[in-house]
Amino acid sequence: MKKVLMIAYQFPPMGGAGVQRTAKFAKYLPEFDWEPIIFTREAVKGHVQDPSLLEDIPQGLKIIRTKPYDIREWPSILGLGGKWLSRKLIYPDGERIWQVLNRKAAIEAVLTEKVDLIYTTSYPYSDHLMGLELKKEFPHIPWVVDFRDEWTNNPYILDMNYPAFRTRIEKKMERAVVENCDYFITNTPIMLKNFQNDYPTLTKKNSIVISNGYDEEDFAELNRAKPTNDKFVITYTGAIYGQRRPDSFFQALQELIKEGKILKHKIEVRLIGEYAQKALDEKITNYQLEDVVKVFPYMPHLESIQKLLESDTLLLIIGSGPGAATFYTGKIFEYMNTGRPILALAPPEGVAAQVLKESQTGYIADDQDILGIKENIQILYKKWDRQEEAVTPQWNIIEQYERKMLTKRLAEILDGVLLGR
Repeated sequence: MKKVLMIAYQFPPMGGAGVQRTAKFAKYLPEFDWEPIIFTREAVKGHVQDPSLLEDIPQGLKIIRTKPYDIREWPSILGLGGKWLSRKLIYPDGERIWQVLNRKAAIEAVLTEKVDLIYTTSYPYSDHLMGLELKKEFPHIPWVVDFRDEWTNNPYILDMNYPAFRTRIEKKMERAVVENCDYFITNTPIMLKNFQNDYPTLTKKNSIVISNGYDEEDFAELNRAKPTNDKFVITYTGAIYGQRRPDSFFQALQELIKEGKILKHKIEVRLIGEYAQKALDEKITNYQLEDVVKVFPYMPHLESIQKLLESDTLLLIIGSGPGAATFYTGKIFEYMNTGRPILALAPPEGVAAQVLKESQTGYIADDQDILGIKENIQILYKKWDRQEEAVTPQWNIIEQYERKMLTKRLAEILDGVLLGR
């Protein structure tokens, strides 16, 4: 069996959406004659934890856990200083310290495990800088990079308004990664197009899109029966940050309730995840939705999916602004596989809207289009009240995003790179 060293700072038991892609690739790659060896960090309590994700990892999978050297995890008030330093003074991200100080450990892993190929995934972008170091050390070993999100064109990075000199430094880092890797993977077609516009060396021969997806096995033991809720239940799972804010949704909901188009006692909104609770509570209060919005802590992955299945509509927030059209969150595919209608606040011409239209699973309005959001909520509410079907999912489209199928595509890429095709 061929060996691939997968450098992924974010990996279970760390929770959250960022770990899912690598964890699922690692789960299914052995079925396609590839043995993954994970190079990651030690788990700590400072991050969202989901030990249940480890149950998905094949028995015997080798995981090399290294000291994180994360100054954001310093105790007490020192951690606040560490967060400031890592955000303002360490380029491209706070994980750079981990990358630099674990360089020798990564080199040792390549030698000891006799790997055939190196794979790096971001975020953090320092994963790719680790790959760049290894490529310099072992130029004969193929290196595949996987961008879950963009780097210098990432909407959340653009929102940071970095000074020009920092942008130049990170652009130089990005260029070095792109021009030295053997194969380049992105998460969406628009993202790949943006990279190709910036770096003409990326062609159809050395770059491809492998989207995020859902794992059918995650749904196998869950109750998929359509719920019979006495309230119209809208559920959101995941993070709220940057452009991904619930404000427009809250405003639309508040106006519909005030206008009498939705009965306040007949609707419940569930937000599931790790949030800045004080700021979120203030928003809920400002929009007079205290009796409507219920906030739940981060849940283990399968429990979170079950909550989706128990809902009448799923809320997807992409946001708006520079770069928002280029990405969809990983949860969109699990949303789609529930068969529940999706209320999307997303650029109508973006990739998230495109996949919802193709699969016929969503109602889409721009994040700034309050009237459009209100109209979609009202349509879904009425259909729920009349017990009518709100969507007709195209399962032949949805099935293309199943994790095992996506991993097969990755394995084919790894095979081709290894053979020099």
